[in-house]
Amino acid sequence: MKHLRSAALLAGAFFAAAACQQSATADGGTATTDSGPGKDGFTLTGKLRNAPANSKVVLAELGEQKFELKDSAAIQADGSFALTGTVPEAGVYAVQVRGQQLLLVLENKKKIVVSADAAKLAEATITGSKDSELMAQLSKTMGRGQEQMQKLQARAQAAQGNTDTMKVLESTYTRNQKSNEAAIKQIVKNNPASVVSAFAAVNLIDADQQFPFLDSVNTKLQRAIPTSRYAKALNTKLAGQRSTAIGELAPDIDLPSPDGKNIKLSSLRGKYVLIDFWASWCGPCRHENPNNVAMYDKLKAKGKGFEIYGVSLDQSKDKWVKAIADDKLTWPHVSDLGGWQSSAAALYNVRSIPATFLLDPAGRIVARNLRGAELEAKVASLLK
Repeated sequence: MKHLRSAALLAGAFFAAAACQQSATADGGTATTDSGPGKDGFTLTGKLRNAPANSKVVLAELGEQKFELKDSAAIQADGSFALTGTVPEAGVYAVQVRGQQLLLVLENKKKIVVSADAAKLAEATITGSKDSELMAQLSKTMGRGQEQMQKLQARAQAAQGNTDTMKVLESTYTRNQKSNEAAIKQIVKNNPASVVSAFAAVNLIDADQQFPFLDSVNTKLQRAIPTSRYAKALNTKLAGQRSTAIGELAPDIDLPSPDGKNIKLSSLRGKYVLIDFWASWCGPCRHENPNNVAMYDKLKAKGKGFEIYGVSLDQSKDKWVKAIADDKLTWPHVSDLGGWQSSAAALYNVRSIPATFLLDPAGRIVARNLRGAELEAKVASLLK
């Protein structure tokens, strides 16, 4: 069973699809704490019931797929705590107490008050910040989704080898995922000028499948909070995907095959074509290859108008060619052996692999980043 593609920031972890990713530098601000509240900084105080003796409140900033510890404060005997400091801009932070976590928005000149049972920190009552209250709502929505997924993953582990059960679980997984994303989209839609909406849009909503929605959200965010790092990140993300959004004509690729002869993507017009970005060194790609082989062989045997166009991010021709032979990949392959600097990867804004783009016979993109059973079902529906 696949993992969530969206980066769900719950329980101290991101949930993302298994992928080989290009290295990136997190774009986050830095919280500076001090010993006094100061009129221009933030104040975060609270009272935690049932807090363990000698425990601390830890403050961490949510960067790009990581937590960065910023400060901590002792919880007093009566359960009270206090943190003060300054932040470069309004941002999402985590308050953690012994495995429990509360997400909130820190902003200078805001006095936030938290009241909670230390064992149920995510259910805290928050006052003093509308954005923090909204962040708590988003966290609860994601928490419910995470709980559902964990239960399904446990059932999937127990059902290994039972094909019928796995199909039911995968169907339930897809249904839950769509329901959770719909709930998140509603929060974003209802709060178009919030830092929380910008955070959710860039981190929690699948841009591959929800580009029109995110494009609309981005327009509103650029008007309302253009300097927010989350709004900037969303704008950059969508700009890179605009030319390869669903409905767009796929940019042409013209690269060498293993025998040295160039194969143009556009030469395959008239068929449904799956562009498959992969590499010999990418474990998740190699794991996915048997699924693609099975689908390809089945459709070829039926004489269906379908082709795969493999684009490798390898740098070694020998390793690339060996992987093609080892995995029995009989479709057209191309590569400029540029690795992450591949001209095709840049053209399609590919930053992690495997990455796929499904084209119709006219060369327009009809789906992005589908795999396994989901990809096969989509192709089958198009070839009916």
